Amino acid sequence: MIVNLKNPNFYNNREVSWLQFNTRVLKQAQDESLPLLERLKFLAIYGTNLDEFYMIRVAGLKKLFTGGIIVSGADRLTPLQQLREIRKYIHQEQQVVEYCMKDILKKLEPEGISIKSHRDTNQNEKNQLKKYFKEQIYPVIIPIAIDSTHPFPQLNNLSFGLIVKLQDSDDHIERFGIIRVPRVLSRFVELGNGTYVPIESLIAQHVEDLFPGHTLIKYAAFRVTRNADLEIAEEEADDFMELLEEGLKLRKKGELVRLEVGVHSDDEIINFFNRHANIYKDDIYQTHTILNLSSLWQIVSNKDFAHLLSAPFKPRVLPPLDTSEDIFATLEKQDVLMYHPYESFDPVVQLIQTAAKDPEVVSIKMTLYRSGTNSPIVQALMNASESGKQVTVMVELKARFDEENNLIWAKALEKSGAHVIYGIQGFKVHAKATLITRRKNGKLKQYAHLATGNYNPATSKIYTDMSYMTSKDEITNDLTRFFHFLTGFSKKGKLEELFMAPSQIKPKVLSLIQNEARKGTDGHIIAKINSLVDADVIRALYKASQAGVKIELIVRGICCLKPGIEGVSENIRVISIVGKYLEHPRTFYFKNDAVQTYISSADWMPRNLMKRIELLTGINDEAARDKITQILKLQCSDNTLAYELKSDGSYIKVKKDEAEKTINNHKILEDFVNRVSKAKTKENSLSASELVSRLFIESE
Repeated sequence: MIVNLKNPNFYNNREVSWLQFNTRVLKQAQDESLPLLERLKFLAIYGTNLDEFYMIRVAGLKKLFTGGIIVSGADRLTPLQQLREIRKYIHQEQQVVEYCMKDILKKLEPEGISIKSHRDTNQNEKNQLKKYFKEQIYPVIIPIAIDSTHPFPQLNNLSFGLIVKLQDSDDHIERFGIIRVPRVLSRFVELGNGTYVPIESLIAQHVEDLFPGHTLIKYAAFRVTRNADLEIAEEEADDFMELLEEGLKLRKKGELVRLEVGVHSDDEIINFFNRHANIYKDDIYQTHTILNLSSLWQIVSNKDFAHLLSAPFKPRVLPPLDTSEDIFATLEKQDVLMYHPYESFDPVVQLIQTAAKDPEVVSIKMTLYRSGTNSPIVQALMNASESGKQVTVMVELKARFDEENNLIWAKALEKSGAHVIYGIQGFKVHAKATLITRRKNGKLKQYAHLATGNYNPATSKIYTDMSYMTSKDEITNDLTRFFHFLTGFSKKGKLEELFMAPSQIKPKVLSLIQNEARKGTDGHIIAKINSLVDADVIRALYKASQAGVKIELIVRGICCLKPGIEGVSENIRVISIVGKYLEHPRTFYFKNDAVQTYISSADWMPRNLMKRIELLTGINDEAARDKITQILKLQCSDNTLAYELKSDGSYIKVKKDEAEKTINNHKILEDFVNRVSKAKTKENSLSASELVSRLFIESE
């Protein structure tokens, strides 16, 4: 019987699948086994994620709907159908969020942390708050009357403030106004004893100071979300940097797509606001907890209560990089594969810093997607350029929500004398690569770094990612061609050892899956990615499953593939791991005749495979290949942090049998790396691959 693999019932909707991922983040906030501030942290992450989802995905669907465009994925849902599903999902989940928030705050009180309104503070605290309002808030707050001579203000994206209803003390006429709360003000007023007062609660007590001659009748806090997706018409751009800077300004003024209103809101207040804002009714969310969950970071980051977070982990430098040997000499002897954050990101920083100082280094070429603030890597690149080295940096100005930061770095690098590329027309450059060229014995020798994650030391402590360093000529020669492609005009770039999107990665992935399918029940695929959306890849996996191939997928976020469908995907298992670290690597295992492993910057999504410049790197070094294999198998066996995707699209937390050993891959890797760092000299001499291999044997 031939099965139609294009049947929409075989696919999960992309947007709903993403919402389910955010639900798994929310479940971490509900997990009573976690420390209280760790739970509050996950609530903050949940809120930040949802903000971006509305700014980008919901805004995009709204634009498709209003444009009358019927575009759908493999599940065949229209934009309107997706918007309805999204609104229903979020409105239902809002009650869970509110209950979770109340539960955490109630349990934090005995620990000395509380969020309370102005009216619940004692007299000493009220005096302290009054002083704070007069000195810190009153000079910068913005009261705005709304009437025939005072138009409704332009509210920037994620603007926060108060809607107030007032009565004139003289003529008793009722009026509405808005109080904008600038972002320079903290979301909570901290009283220094673990007590936090929401700023709107304090401002509400002083409304009559802001609107003299008026009495406050009622108020509600509000927050607006706008379309923040930048559309850059590159073909019309003479100056791409100038165009992007203009786009960043427009982001603040995009179409309003969501209104959140606080605990004191009612129909009259909402209707007043919406007469001016015109937000669809189902995109208005009334909450009975605080607005702007991401602001909870202010409380989470209070160092006085660090004991209420999960114990911090110090990344370690493992062999062979834990010696004083010159890093170039090490890479000439062997390849190195690192798994962050268990293994420190410092060697990557040191590689760039060493290259910047080394008089024998003649050039450094690098891609920068997200580098963070105060980047030691960018500083090293500027130092290298100023010292006369040839420095070429591809700074991706379209890295969403990092555009402004990248503009700053691009200008600084250019000022230092570096050759800066501002992107490739029509594509984002998402590849993570560095190429260093150095003189040695009268010849040029090259060294490469390829990675699954960004050159950002800050996020490298909380994201899991893989880094690969090598001096193999076949890799460095390909990287030379890759950078020539970025700096030149060629649209037909093809590499020999590496694989580059948009032309090479998707065909290679499909070929690898098809080769495994030919092995039938002897075939085995393990793929670890952030998102799986591409319909062609999914159908290839379905065919491999039909052929009997064992397929294990570790998909953190969106997964449009449905496992466990009889005759289609019963040989496919999908898990999502959500825990202390954000799972970020893209790495792959194919059993075939001889095991093949790969790392990549690309997820299995159409945008990555067809609309971005990405790299896929085959890891042929035996030690590195074994290390990848063991890490993937360890994660597939996780029975603590894993959620399993079912054929109906739902996720179920994996639970271990009583006889099974507890496997929390994050904790196992932390404990193992700590043991290695304390081990005897003899054990320290073991290669990293041997250590990780030993780790997995121990965890079985």
